[in-house]
Amino acid sequence: MEILILAAIIAAALALFLTRLVPLELTALGIIAALALTGILEPAEALQGFSSPATVTVASMFVLSAALTRTGMLDLLQPALARARGLGPRGLLVAFALVAGVASAFMNNTPVVVLLIPIVLSLCRNSAISPSRLFIPISYFAILGGTCTLIGTSTNILIDDLSRKSGGPGFGLFDFTPFGVVYFAVGAITIIALAPLLLPERTPLSALMPARRSASFVTEVVIQAASPWIGRRLEDSLPRNGELQLLELIRGEEIIPAVRARALPLAPDDALIIQGSPNEISRFLSSAAGVELASVVEDEQRVPMRTIQLRLIEAVVLPDSRFLGRPVMELGLHRLYGVKVVAVQRGGRQHRYRIRRMKLMEGDVLLLQVDDRGAAALREGNDVLIVEGVEETIHRHRRLPLAVAIMACMVLATALLHVPLAVAALSAAILVLFTRCLRVDEAFRALDTTTLMMLAGTIPLGIAMSKTGLAQAVVRATVGLLDPSRPWLLLSVLYIVTALLTEVLSNNASAVLLTPIVVRLGADLGVDPRPLLLAVAFGASASFNLPIGYQTNLIVMGPGGYRFSDYARLGIPLSIVLWLTATLVIPLFWPLRPL
Repeated sequence: MEILILAAIIAAALALFLTRLVPLELTALGIIAALALTGILEPAEALQGFSSPATVTVASMFVLSAALTRTGMLDLLQPALARARGLGPRGLLVAFALVAGVASAFMNNTPVVVLLIPIVLSLCRNSAISPSRLFIPISYFAILGGTCTLIGTSTNILIDDLSRKSGGPGFGLFDFTPFGVVYFAVGAITIIALAPLLLPERTPLSALMPARRSASFVTEVVIQAASPWIGRRLEDSLPRNGELQLLELIRGEEIIPAVRARALPLAPDDALIIQGSPNEISRFLSSAAGVELASVVEDEQRVPMRTIQLRLIEAVVLPDSRFLGRPVMELGLHRLYGVKVVAVQRGGRQHRYRIRRMKLMEGDVLLLQVDDRGAAALREGNDVLIVEGVEETIHRHRRLPLAVAIMACMVLATALLHVPLAVAALSAAILVLFTRCLRVDEAFRALDTTTLMMLAGTIPLGIAMSKTGLAQAVVRATVGLLDPSRPWLLLSVLYIVTALLTEVLSNNASAVLLTPIVVRLGADLGVDPRPLLLAVAFGASASFNLPIGYQTNLIVMGPGGYRFSDYARLGIPLSIVLWLTATLVIPLFWPLRPL
């Protein structure tokens, strides 16, 4: 009976994870409550996820990553990346592969990608390379780099912890590295070869903005219904003296590039995104009948855009933002920061109307009208990624050597002195706070509550699967379908099943469901379960076909101007190559030998 109840809890949890009808954190808490209330687990067992070494380690790694970020670790790489600009798209991809891959092996990959976004846009503004050719590859490089060490991704930490709890072997800090390096190299070569051929060339608004904005502004003007311009071609209506530059025409929800827009006849409510000096834009507005500055959202009301002395910036809503699930009108952006909302972009489409009641989602892009103080306040809040030059970000460079030394000591203590990873990571997190590499409030903001609550809620699910015998029942059914003499086939199936689950659920949820089953499966087949666990670990990180499967994919969607289908263009061939690589190469490093 307990098995049936547990199966129902798992089915309900999977449905909620898949549909996102309620926040993921609430689903995770519901799992804990359901396991305790049904008596499947004792209350202390149901709450084990909060004190699990995996949860403690992942939380500590968020703090350490934030310390390295705040002290400006990636700033050191900006000059080298700038020099790589002359190598063309593939040369830049090689440079970003090395940077994102190495950094993500020891830092959480989300802040790595966040830090690289403004660098990419800065490079693209000074070259002929579209940012849409770079952002998806950078996200994939960060995902691949995270698989190279135990601490590179929360999934590896979770699988190690669940394996030990299920009676299986654990992993050392660098046990993932031999195959991880091969996996990363094969994936990176595939991306570098195919990305310039398969990815579209799109230009988001942020990339069109000039690198220096002191003398030039970007604003939006709307063609009124009574304007004499209605029906006239745009190129016949704009000034011919070159003072103003047209960037885009927005018609309904469609964004039309300037090259195509110039030949189109104007229609009522068309919005023109134009660039020029304040005097040039003012002269244009005074001479153009029926053309007005667009309206913006000041918290609960729409007001005319009264001035162009405020610059327009893009801000990407981050996965752990306090803005998630809240309507624009309730954020208080104007009251708190003096910020006005011009538009919201979601899934590559721009929304200018009815945005006051839009509930924000991770990856949404806000087009904001701000002054310098408002932009600085938003940046400090860590709820959005301000898409602009890295020169605007203030870092504590003097403490960078100290932060790096603390991280190195943690790695050495774990690898050489065999200090438990959770203890070493927690000690290192305390040290970066004690030495003021990171403030306490910054440490709390660095914690990804969604990931931590997912761990706390799903770890007891793995314990329950082992305790009730559900894992053993699944193993018996699986063994009956497979040929025990060909365990490599099982490894291949495990990888692809995990990768498919990751695309629609999450990497950690997939790992929790499969790890107890794999440990028991190895015991029943009489083979070392570690190769099978590696297949699950790498398959759980193989989220390349949809933006929703991995945080970094969603973060780059707005700045790159991507649509959902763009990920699959590169993701499908990459997934096939990596699946074959895992099937053929994992047994070379971890033979499927009998116990």
